[in-house]
Amino acid sequence: MQLYDHAVGAMRAFYDRRIATPATLDPSHYFPNAARFVAACADIRREAVAIAGRIDKVPRFHELMPQQADISAADGRDWRMFIMKAYGVSVPDNLKRAPTVANLLASSPEVVSAVFSFLAPGKHIPRHRGPFRAILRFHLMLTMPVDAQGQPACELIIDGVSHRLKEGESLLWDDTYPHEAWNKSEEVRIALLLDVWRRDMPFDIALMSRALMAAAKTAIRVRGVSYSG
Repeated sequence: MQLYDHAVGAMRAFYDRRIATPATLDPSHYFPNAARFVAACADIRREAVAIAGRIDKVPRFHELMPQQADISAADGRDWRMFIMKAYGVSVPDNLKRAPTVANLLASSPEVVSAVFSFLAPGKHIPRHRGPFRAILRFHLMLTMPVDAQGQPACELIIDGVSHRLKEGESLLWDDTYPHEAWNKSEEVRIALLLDVWRRDMPFDIALMSRALMAAAKTAIRVRGVSYSG
């Protein structure tokens, strides 16, 4: 775990010195295909809700990535991930259960990972940073519980700024900035999370990033891990 944390910190520091963009970004420039996912939100939501009907079959995040246990399992509440694509490697059985997402991914090659994220009631994801600035995170809210005032009951704080997305709203952001999330409700919150290849990187950084991505793809294929629920 310490070796992993050291490697992640070193990589993040290197990218921080070379890429300077804010925590949230304009999808019209960095991810134009975002509009297509937002337009299909109702169909995507139906697919995700159907999968949630067998939520016990969807792996917890730390079961997929044990090194993330401090983030995923710290409070004993579930954060489950239904993975349809991971670091460029598609999961065919899962894509069959989400045909709308599958069709959109087929024409969105810049999307390297795609998951349905199921955040259990009361779940807190503690403050942390992602490792890889070459990737941006797109968040499409599929189901959002509301509080007694009818406001979104789940909060995402990115670089000290609170975001409470309503159903159908989206956000493109850089997860190497400190962030945390809470589900302050008694219902499961469902979101589509996409990892999107960053545009406009310096040539040498883009080249190195593609090499790292290729290594991640190879590791996934060698491990032969099943992400199916």
